[in-house]
Amino acid sequence: MSDPIKHECGVALLRLRKSPQYYIDKYGTPAYAAKKMYILMQKQHNRGQDGVGVANIKLNMPAGTRYISRYRTTNQQPIDEIFGKISKKYNKAQKEGKEQFYNAQWMKENYAFTGEVWLGHLRYGTHGKNNIESCHPFLRQNNWRSRNLVMAGNFNMTNVDELFDKLVTLGQHPKEKVDTVTVMEKIGHFLDEANQAIFDQYRGKKTNQEITDVIEDEIDLRRVLEKSCRDFDGGYTMTGMVGYGASFVARDPNGIRPAYYYADDDVVVVASEKPAIKTAFDCHYDDIQEIKPGHALIIEKDGSYREEQFIQPKERKSCSFERIYFSRGTDPDIYNERRKLGELLIPSVLKAVNFDLKNTVFSYIPNTAETSFLGLLRGIDNYLIEKRKDIILQNKPSVESLEELLSFRPRVEKLVLKDAKLRTFITDDQHRDDLVAHVYDTTFEVIKKKTDTLVVIDDSIVRGTTLEKSILTLLDRLEPKKVVIVSSAPQIRFPDCYGIDMSKMKEFVAFRAVLALLKDHNKEYLLDEVYEKCLAAGSDRNQPNYVKELYEPFTYEQVSEKITDIVRPKNMKAELEVVYQTVPDLHKACPNHPGDWYFTGDYPTPGGNRVVNKAFVNFMKGVTVRAY
Repeated sequence: MSDPIKHECGVALLRLRKSPQYYIDKYGTPAYAAKKMYILMQKQHNRGQDGVGVANIKLNMPAGTRYISRYRTTNQQPIDEIFGKISKKYNKAQKEGKEQFYNAQWMKENYAFTGEVWLGHLRYGTHGKNNIESCHPFLRQNNWRSRNLVMAGNFNMTNVDELFDKLVTLGQHPKEKVDTVTVMEKIGHFLDEANQAIFDQYRGKKTNQEITDVIEDEIDLRRVLEKSCRDFDGGYTMTGMVGYGASFVARDPNGIRPAYYYADDDVVVVASEKPAIKTAFDCHYDDIQEIKPGHALIIEKDGSYREEQFIQPKERKSCSFERIYFSRGTDPDIYNERRKLGELLIPSVLKAVNFDLKNTVFSYIPNTAETSFLGLLRGIDNYLIEKRKDIILQNKPSVESLEELLSFRPRVEKLVLKDAKLRTFITDDQHRDDLVAHVYDTTFEVIKKKTDTLVVIDDSIVRGTTLEKSILTLLDRLEPKKVVIVSSAPQIRFPDCYGIDMSKMKEFVAFRAVLALLKDHNKEYLLDEVYEKCLAAGSDRNQPNYVKELYEPFTYEQVSEKITDIVRPKNMKAELEVVYQTVPDLHKACPNHPGDWYFTGDYPTPGGNRVVNKAFVNFMKGVTVRAY
């Protein structure tokens, strides 16, 4: 229900393991790889709508011919635009080449995007300008094939300044101080170093042309990543292609950002989400593997692949928020986790409606909350089964009351619908808020006025602004007795710094609530105390998360009650209660994904604590920029 959150990007890497002619003969088209990439990216479009990029490398091309192709765009419908352009190339080739269209070598020699190695990226811009120069993949060019580097990733680094300074120390002159460029130049530096070491080893023993082939056979990408990533602080899945055809996907040591792969005799494919691979290649879910934290999947020029550790793995902290909201719910594990999140909310919901299910209506907003809603209904059904057993065994009801008891079902209605065609294009704040209130429509005359309680579940409540300015006003027009807003995620108290656009403290309704509680309890002096600690910590790598101290005086329920006061519209007549998932129940629902720093402030890297403390300093200074 809150304002849209920009978040983790998506990646797709595809390597054909056989000659391109094989795929033409088998599938009847040279566009096999392009079609598979299109599916991989469409099935991850939820991960990025600000920009899209695709790059392709052709293997074993003669000198003097282009072997790297790249398209990027920030226009609307970016996936369709890019693959539309690629499709035009194939249509032109078929028209001009006629039978040669089915000759793989001719296609490679004459048309772009006909190579064996593909890399795609979907971008959500968490900061900075949304222009084509910000779109991945990035390209680091060189006349030596083995020094060309194409990179894309799903990552944010917390220590960009430190990494930038190290590049300068190495003698480089980076053109930008952003994590994407910094990461690519760092890896590029050690790729150059590896090239030079092999060249020096064979200098005078072989011709330069022969050394080029040796470099491509002997270069150790695992070692390149080991040297490059040892001082990275952040969450990352970094994908790269080297000009001669090798490629890699490296995952951070805590496993914060996701990466999955599938391999058979024909392909090796990597994506940020399993359903994309499943749909594109119709493989079994059990055959899709997770790249382990601190490991890289390395695909060599000959198509062989291996998963190798390049950095010491740390405590697993894969992102739970991704499971709650961002990833596609068609992944069976994510589907079950979201359903469990809804089911575990039953005790709190029953208490909020005073166990009066007869006069309670259940609904959900937005559509992504449907799975947790189904879990909530399953929990209600289980509760009713137990209650029926108790009544039947203990009270021996009459035939009429037994029939009523057995036929009772929870009341479910679609109460709020979003009008996707209504755009909030008015720019001034006063009139934008008025228009936001009309983005949603509500269903009238299905609620018993002054009698029913409405229970509406959402994935998460981050900022609370849409609740306050729109949803609750709409629901109140139905004239219920009470409205219960339920979040399947716990209270979001702390900023993210690993790929989700939640970096400003004052935007969190939970933080606004704790500010109000501090004022109510005459504890505002804690703001100054924490501020001084954060200032004193500076850039200390081992500083704790001091912002936790602001929440410690208050119970979880007190914060929820204050959030209820904050989001309640001034003229709302119905009672209101906001119910949040608990952190212990979050871990019960998502036991394999314990990354919970949004809710607990327990960051998996030292940079996380620096970011949250800096975000608080920014708040106290009135600075509205991100803290990393």
